[in-house]
Amino acid sequence: MSTPTYLAYDYPMLSIFWSMLVFFLWIMWFVLLFRIIVDIFRDDAMSGWGKAGWLAFVILLPFLGVFVYVIARGKNMGHREVAEAQAQQRAFDSYIRETAKGSGAAGSVDELARLSEIRARGDITDEEFARAKDLVLNGHGAGTPTGAATASGH
Repeated sequence: MSTPTYLAYDYPMLSIFWSMLVFFLWIMWFVLLFRIIVDIFRDDAMSGWGKAGWLAFVILLPFLGVFVYVIARGKNMGHREVAEAQAQQRAFDSYIRETAKGSGAAGSVDELARLSEIRARGDITDEEFARAKDLVLNGHGAGTPTGAATASGH
């Protein structure tokens, strides 16, 4: 029973900092390794054999492979990542536009309900309501009628 018991004060402060540094460098290494692997697969200009060669080099000789990849192809890694982010943003914007187009009828219903409330309060006349309703139903700008009501001063 002579196993030594280590207490907190037996582990010097410099060793704690060194351990933390090694731990964070280890995490950064894996992040870099996985980013390079993703970049290898993301590059459309590289052939299949080129991708297989770089992947084998990075996996079999990780330190040398990663450093050579960063030196040889690191400049364009950022360009490919930005291009991928822009493509995702364009796809997302397109999806939002298509989804918003599909709900045009609900927007017209909401606009007609607002116009009806404005007419019920007496803020617009029946003639203005009919004109605004025709604009909404014909799809000539949903925001115009309420703006016209506030511009008329009623």
